[in-house]
Formats: sequence, C-alpha cells, structure tokens
Amino acid sequence: MNRLKEEEKKIKHKIFIVDDHPIVRRGITQLINQEPNFIVCGEASDMASALQAISICNCDLVIVDLSLGQDSGIRLIEEILLGNPDMKILVLSMHDESLYAERCFRAGAKGYIMKQEPPEQVIFALKIILNGEVYISDQLSSRLLNKLVSKQPATFSSPIEQLSNRELEVFQLIGKGVKTRKIAEQLNLSVKTIETYIDHIKRKMNLEDSRDLILHAVQWGMNEKSPSAPATKPQKK
Repeated sequence: MNRLKEEEKKIKHKIFIVDDHPIVRRGITQLINQEPNFIVCGEASDMASALQAISICNCDLVIVDLSLGQDSGIRLIEEILLGNPDMKILVLSMHDESLYAERCFRAGAKGYIMKQEPPEQVIFALKIILNGEVYISDQLSSRLLNKLVSKQPATFSSPIEQLSNRELEVFQLIGKGVKTRKIAEQLNLSVKTIETYIDHIKRKMNLEDSRDLILHAVQWGMNEKSPSAPATKPQKK
C-alpha cells in the first residue's frame, strides 16, 4: 500500500501552455514546475503551433490565454476539443471574467482564472480541474447562481455581452485594424459572411455606420488593456 502511494506521488501531470508573451509563459512554467506532481511539457504562442503540438505531446491539461495576437483563445478551445474531446482546459487571462468566463465554459473550458489572482490560486485551479471538477471563482459562482434562480429576463451590463463569440472575434479584429477581407481570410470565411457579422454587430451595439464601428472597436480594445477605462457606447434613448 505504501509503495502504491509512493508511485502515485511520482506521477506528473503534463501541462501545456498557450500564451503569446514569452515572459508570461516562462513565469507560468516556473510556477508549475515547482509542484512535485506537475510538469510543463510544451508551450506555444499561437493557435496553429498550439494545435500541432497538443496533438502529439499527450498532455493532461492545456492553459489557454484568450489574447493570442490575431487569434482567438475561445476558438482555440473549440479547436482543441474537436481533436481531443476529453482535454481539460484552464483559461488564464487578463480579461474580465464577467464578459468572457461564460463564453469559455460554453466552448468547453473547465476553469477560468484571471492573471491578477495569486500564484497559489492558479495551482489550486489546476488541481481542481485535474481532479475532474470545474474551477470557478466565488464571484462568478454567485453571479451564475443568481442568474439561474432569477425569474427576470436576461439583462446585459454592456452591449458587448450581446455579441456571439464569432461577432466578438470580428469586433476585436476590427479594433486591431484588420480589414474585412483579411478577417475573412484569417477566419476562413467569405467576405460576405464577415459583412453579415459586421451588420449584426452594428445593430446589437446601436452603432450608426462603419466609421462608428471602427471608432468603438479601437476604443474598446484600448479599454481591455486598461480595465479602469470607461465602457462601450451607451444605448440611444
């Protein structure tokens, strides 16, 4: 029995990291490798290299950032699970969980934690997920519970929350200055489809025209990097 316990202690869960910042990857790697039962087996900075490496590295869990240059972390989650339906995924992001966490859980992630959390909380989240459970913050847990038991119709604190995952991705790319045709190429969709998404975004966010859309997409992108900045355009009366 004692030998079995000793063998269990020697088992190392293999973790793969996807983040577009080398310094962040190094910090996460050092944190994880300090744990006796964890080891980082690989890392990637973008979607293409991540999918290729994950398919061959036989990892137990993938840590995914939502901002991967021009790539979408949510789309990466979906792509990972297409090839590995049982893969456990933890999202580690600077982005506010109130907007992104539910999207990530719907995409198939098993946990969401913000980079502002202390390092020991990241390790705790990994252990929870590898134990077959879902990691969720107390704040988000209360919000989801209130939504579940509330009989009030769904409300949105920001027009952004009304966007689908793909519409949000298009909106983000517009804010980064990517043109419609390039967005279509990047997402492997037709220009017509992207234009339809753009029309939906303008309608849901109550934006007047393409110039208004670009202005607010750029502003929102800047706000994402500075969470204390003001939110998106208010609704018209």
